[in-house]
Amino acid sequence: MTRPRTRALTAAVRASVACLAVSAVILTMSAASMLPPVTSARSGFVTSATERPVQEIRIDGRQSGRTFDGIGALSAGASSRLLIDYPEPQRSQVLDYLFKPGHGAALQILRVEIGGDTNSTAGAEPSHMRTPTDLDCDRGYEWWLMREAKRRNPDIILSGLAWGAPGWFDGGFWSQDNIDYQIAWLECARTHGLTIDYLGGWNESETFDPDWFVALKRALRERGFHQTKLIAADGWGPDLQTRWKVAEVMAADPEFAAAVDVAAVHYPCGSQYNGAPYDHCPSTDQAKALGIPLWSGEQGSQKYDIGAGPLAKAINRSYIDGRMTATVNWSLVAAWYTSIPYAGLGLMRAYQPWSGYFEASQSLWSVAHTTQFTEPGWRYIDSASGYLDGGGSFVSLRAPEGGDFSTVIETIDATAPQQVRLSVAGGLKADALHVWQTDLRSPDTTDWFRRAPDLTRVGGGYHLTLQPGHVYTVTTTTGQGKGKAAAPPHADRRMRQTYVDSFETTKLGDAPRLLSDFNGRFEAVRCAGNRAGTCIGQQVTIKPIEWRYVTRTNPLTVIGDPTWSGDYAVSVDAYLGRAPHVDLIGRADGVQLGLGGQPGYRLRLAADGTWTLIEQAPDRVETALASGRLDTFDPTRWYRLGLSFKGTRIRASINGKLLAEVRDSRHNRGQVGLMVGDWTTAQFDNLAIRPTAPPPKLIPQNTMRATATSAHLGYEASNVLDANPNSMWHTSWDPPAELPQSITLDLGKARRVRALIYTPRYDGNPNGTITSYTLYSSVDGEDYTAVAQGTWQPTAANKTIEVPTDKPVRYLRLEAHSGNGYAAATELNVVVP
Repeated sequence: MTRPRTRALTAAVRASVACLAVSAVILTMSAASMLPPVTSARSGFVTSATERPVQEIRIDGRQSGRTFDGIGALSAGASSRLLIDYPEPQRSQVLDYLFKPGHGAALQILRVEIGGDTNSTAGAEPSHMRTPTDLDCDRGYEWWLMREAKRRNPDIILSGLAWGAPGWFDGGFWSQDNIDYQIAWLECARTHGLTIDYLGGWNESETFDPDWFVALKRALRERGFHQTKLIAADGWGPDLQTRWKVAEVMAADPEFAAAVDVAAVHYPCGSQYNGAPYDHCPSTDQAKALGIPLWSGEQGSQKYDIGAGPLAKAINRSYIDGRMTATVNWSLVAAWYTSIPYAGLGLMRAYQPWSGYFEASQSLWSVAHTTQFTEPGWRYIDSASGYLDGGGSFVSLRAPEGGDFSTVIETIDATAPQQVRLSVAGGLKADALHVWQTDLRSPDTTDWFRRAPDLTRVGGGYHLTLQPGHVYTVTTTTGQGKGKAAAPPHADRRMRQTYVDSFETTKLGDAPRLLSDFNGRFEAVRCAGNRAGTCIGQQVTIKPIEWRYVTRTNPLTVIGDPTWSGDYAVSVDAYLGRAPHVDLIGRADGVQLGLGGQPGYRLRLAADGTWTLIEQAPDRVETALASGRLDTFDPTRWYRLGLSFKGTRIRASINGKLLAEVRDSRHNRGQVGLMVGDWTTAQFDNLAIRPTAPPPKLIPQNTMRATATSAHLGYEASNVLDANPNSMWHTSWDPPAELPQSITLDLGKARRVRALIYTPRYDGNPNGTITSYTLYSSVDGEDYTAVAQGTWQPTAANKTIEVPTDKPVRYLRLEAHSGNGYAAATELNVVVP
């Protein structure tokens, strides 16, 4: 890793850097007299800011703590799938923001999934060994990602961890076959010029086998992987003791304890969901007494923007509360289709490769406040780490030599300004201290990770006024920076609805561009059935050992923009081989992790020549809309399956012959998918998607703003404008906000409007699905006029409200009167002439 540079810059350069920043940091005590009254966190009484004691942070280089291991992120669960499909230069720009020192997140640890061909959250990652005799070290994109990370930061720490595993293991996951499998993965890494520093067991398994870790450590030594350390057991649980069960077992099993180099748990800061506050991050006394590093092996599951505050808290508080010396965020980057669960969770947003759009989001800069000012091998200073009296936390770390130190402060929970006095002693550098700050309450990107004026000593210390909702780093190091790259300013970020691929240009063994496997593995293969050229085939023939939380769905791959209007025709050539059936799916408006399958419409061709047109609901209930049998059928032949949608009309065809025409309104948007019945091989070729009607002309969502009368934490009004149907606006449920409630769009300027499109939640939960409404319009945002009202069926289909006026309007307000007690929307779009 490139060390943060010490104060070797010339005074002129330092001065020029400082002049670039406009600081909110108040440098003198006299400014305290201007602060409003605040409530003391210690006593609860109200005092003026001048009466509140200044909190002392004594940074003493003679004091110490545990060794810092780094801040990192996880590429797992197919969360990085779409990143490799980004065009240049945007792909390199995203990678720079993630890994390049002095540029963005500057990650110090990268953990990746050891693929098992089974769904592991947002999709399936391919296995390097599908059978005991199969070995392919080039499958998947994790090798590419690790190489790119190493190219930007040669010192980055690499780690592997399995979610699922191939089904051919004799003895299940905790078997000798799996040890051989993991050793083979390490050998594959060597062929890519990669050294894996850490290896784990089974991600978030309910149980773990200490003997397996002992045997794995022995195998590592015997096979020459002496540098690879073991992490155990990456568990998760609803309470402290369950999460840290590994420490209890290690304390009672010396041989297991000797084999393990790091004890890691997942989500030590609490709940595993977007919007969790992460107030405290404890470990157990038993864990602290193990004498080995403790890691927060996975933390996060927070959206790239609103997760920045909780992440800043987790990084500091994992050490303060639990003495954990590394924090690893899931996910690295939000780069998977937004129709799939948990979309948008990551350090930054990059899920639209067709447009090249990405966002260097707030969470990047929460991480940078630690990574750009420290290195693995630095030491915490326990006496200079703790909680702020007025809300927030701080940690201090020092370099092993040279006198450099950094103090990272977060005030996410603070409600008023507060003052601290930093004193420096014990051989640490004590000249002018540099300050960087991020205002997480500001939407202005110039308020994120900016250089503030240096602190100078006043009365033997350095005085700093801390504003609420901020992250600060006070440091003696230099060399930090903020990347300036931005995505192209596309007015419309939607994917074009015309898509045609014969797969002839896809390298054998690779996944075609934009095709994302939810389960199984669909990759380029030589065509079967007397067809020349390249096709795509589902290649996994042994049902994998599944991760405990995943769906039990059949092999499935998806493609397309989840926000597509549903008026299109899709067709594909299909070869069943030994598959019991193959399905062509259209208007797929979401995938359910726990329930499986994909809501939408599917045309199924079975091995006995029967066909069925199926509607699948979000709760996985399938309804046959039409069915029949082909006059002649030969499973060794290719068949062209077709679905065509326009409004409520659905047509199904095989080999160009119309089989059925039905009317159904339950799905009217979404992606295309291919499914194979059971774990068998089948092939597809010549996938084509074409619109059957012009898509509506929409106001670009990024030019609008949304506000609401009520919103639950993590379910803000802005979620309706992020092209992500996995995020939503939802009214408060704790405490509950009684209906009616409303959400208002500011269109940016007055304009003629034809309609408002409301996208309900698609997960089958009725809470918030609006069933009666009133739509209002306004020119000035003050006086509103009702322009439409009505009722809807409680389905996941888009709902359209016509606006019966030719007069320009700037504001549209959707007021919900019923929705099972709440109001919610995943997306809102405005149609213009």
